[in-house]
Amino acid sequence: MPTATTPAPRKVTRPRADAVRNRERIVTAAREMFVEHGPDVPLDEIARRAGVGNATVYRNFPDRDALVREVVCSVMDRTAEAAELALAETGDAFAALERFVHASADERISALCPMISSTFDQNHPDLEASRERVERLIEEVMGRARAAGQLRPDVGVGDLMIVVAQLSRPPVGTDCLRGDRFVHRHLQLLLDGLRAPARSALPGEAVTIKELRAS
Repeated sequence: MPTATTPAPRKVTRPRADAVRNRERIVTAAREMFVEHGPDVPLDEIARRAGVGNATVYRNFPDRDALVREVVCSVMDRTAEAAELALAETGDAFAALERFVHASADERISALCPMISSTFDQNHPDLEASRERVERLIEEVMGRARAAGQLRPDVGVGDLMIVVAQLSRPPVGTDCLRGDRFVHRHLQLLLDGLRAPARSALPGEAVTIKELRAS
């Protein structure tokens, strides 16, 4: 009578380390060049900066939309990680909010935001998941500072996201890197204005995430 044999365990295919590094280099190079030159920068220029061949770019990203989406999602994910670090801090809640704001500005998400609506489906599941995660975490960071009595109560998440995006975007006609010199200086002016107690009443109402998405 034949004896039953135990099937050999199936091997899980994982990307090679060099393939992962190449993909990361492409995304980093694309992010830098999108910020500097906009979403229409030639893919071969991105490949050159990343130090890979054109075929490697297309093997990882079949078209420009896929690459732009990956860049935007990766920036949002790093912004979410900065918010998680702020939430993990046990000290001053407003100081944690300050560190998060400065870290998120360094991601230059403001320069990438126009691509979301102009180059691909802004309701793509990957993009939606990244967006929802970062919005939820920002609400938590702000909520903790508000609960500590350090953040003025008439400011919404949408207010913060709009102003950070505006302040971290280089003025029209200025060199991108030269404009970076002023970003953190102006962000600190903003943060000082967010502290409680407020010195003045803000006109209008706090901007919510729902209103921000609809604008």
